[in-house]
Amino acid sequence: MKNYSKKDYSKNKRNNYNKRSESNKFLRSSNSLNETNFSSKKNTFGRKPVNKKNQTSQIKSKDPNYKNHPSSISKNVSYKSNSGLTAKNSDINLQHVFNKKNFDDWIWGKHSVSEALISERPINRIWCTSEIISSEKFYILLKDLKSKGVLIEEVSWNRLSQLTFGASHQGVAMQLAHKKSISLNKLIDLSKTNTTNPIIVALDGITDPHNLGAIIRSAEAFNCKGIILPQRRSAGLTGTVAKVAAGALEHIPVSRVVNLNRSLEELKRNNFLIVGLSGDSQLPISSFNEKSPIVVIIGSEDKGISLLTQKKCDYLLRIPLKGKTSSLNASVAAAISLFHLTSN
Repeated sequence: MKNYSKKDYSKNKRNNYNKRSESNKFLRSSNSLNETNFSSKKNTFGRKPVNKKNQTSQIKSKDPNYKNHPSSISKNVSYKSNSGLTAKNSDINLQHVFNKKNFDDWIWGKHSVSEALISERPINRIWCTSEIISSEKFYILLKDLKSKGVLIEEVSWNRLSQLTFGASHQGVAMQLAHKKSISLNKLIDLSKTNTTNPIIVALDGITDPHNLGAIIRSAEAFNCKGIILPQRRSAGLTGTVAKVAAGALEHIPVSRVVNLNRSLEELKRNNFLIVGLSGDSQLPISSFNEKSPIVVIIGSEDKGISLLTQKKCDYLLRIPLKGKTSSLNASVAAAISLFHLTSN
């Protein structure tokens, strides 16, 4: 039997042990490095945060010019501009709502409207519900006003709330006029006083208050004797009209009529010639030389004079245009026509 006891196993064991110890040493060293890194990271993340506010206050105390620092300026400016912008936008929105209706000449509520009607203040328009129209307090008053040319419109309660932006209207609201209108017969009598060939301006479909104000201003400047406004499809004598007219509204009489065509027939019976402005006419205004009382009809820019009103006209005149523009603003056309008619 072989004797294996002579073999030296200790050396092999010793070598294997040394290798394992070196590997363990390497592992321990690597682990220690990782632990060091982790602990450093841990210390980094776990470090108590620096109080930047205290640092800023220290910098401010040390540097008196810190207020002029660009970062502080930009922050302050952006904050102020944003807050100012928000306030400005809110003011614009409120201003838009209240400018949408000029409430300086508006009255609502049963008692307030009733007192205004009794005092005979000049009225442009009245909105009311069916209950108000049929009530004993308002029925006779509204009927008389309608016969005098005041536009009375029956609306629902919700529609009236929209017009007054949710005010407590009690079913009735009215818009005052800046001038009291007169009857057509009174206007005819006034126009013939101290004048042999008066000129009256009648408006058909002028719904823009700025155009109406400008036409009134031109009519008064060329010594016209009155303005005729239909009850419907026409702007009223509101504050905007008075402002654009620049005081002319106080010096020229205005008649609000229920029906324009019937009023033209009445004017014809009083020896007035009815003259309408139309871009489709073949007769230029410079060729018109008639000497008699005249009613000049101005139509809207888009539709002009209505067909029924054109049939009531004795003459249809046009203003010759030499450029590419096919039509003129209604107030400009009125001023040009009145200049030609009063120059003859």
